[in-house]
Amino acid sequence: MTHTDVSPQKNTGLLTPSNRTQASILTERIRRDIIAGVFPPNSKLKLRELSERYEAGTVPLREALSRLVLSGFVHAEDQRGFRVTNASAEELLDITWVRLDAEANALRRSIENGTLKWESSVIAALHTLNNTPMRTSDANAMLSPAWEAAHDAFHAALISACNSPWLLRICELLREQSDRYRQMSVMSESTVNRDVAKEHQELCDAVLERDAEKACQLLNAHFMATTELALERLRKLAS
Repeated sequence: MTHTDVSPQKNTGLLTPSNRTQASILTERIRRDIIAGVFPPNSKLKLRELSERYEAGTVPLREALSRLVLSGFVHAEDQRGFRVTNASAEELLDITWVRLDAEANALRRSIENGTLKWESSVIAALHTLNNTPMRTSDANAMLSPAWEAAHDAFHAALISACNSPWLLRICELLREQSDRYRQMSVMSESTVNRDVAKEHQELCDAVLERDAEKACQLLNAHFMATTELALERLRKLAS
């Protein structure tokens, strides 16, 4: 990505079509870096440093940060710029419980309303997930962006037949807010004892069997396993 030249028009604070496109790209790149821990919770996001890192001008950067404020990843401080939203056990538990209520509701409705086409989409999403490497190949061995995208697609497919656009939108927002904590969960020492692929397969099997009660129990256990590992990581960081 090349540096964006600052022209008099851009100094007015107005976004050109080019800057809007760049802002969208920057939003996703900064969000990914926040999730990966490049910018730790509660850390200051300095425009000059961000401009150097992403080779971008301040106008699209400010727009990207403003978008991340709306999605909850960044906090705007009056007259003091931007800061990464803090991470806490309290927030994690709140997100988890609300997400459980929302996605269990959506899952029950999908199992009730889902067609053969819906079943096929769930199977296809799981196949993609199972054939996508979970960790990056670098020394940090974090969750790979491709796996995270496949993971989100699988969970989205499970509830896609709930016939409620608003419920799907709420679930998507909560899933995004869980991303940072899921990344923390794989940094916990206890993660080696977990078989995530098996959890996904059992959940898929229950859904295809149209066993809503079992599917929701498995979804609950799946979410709570991630939450417990993330809590373990948060406690270690606080010690």
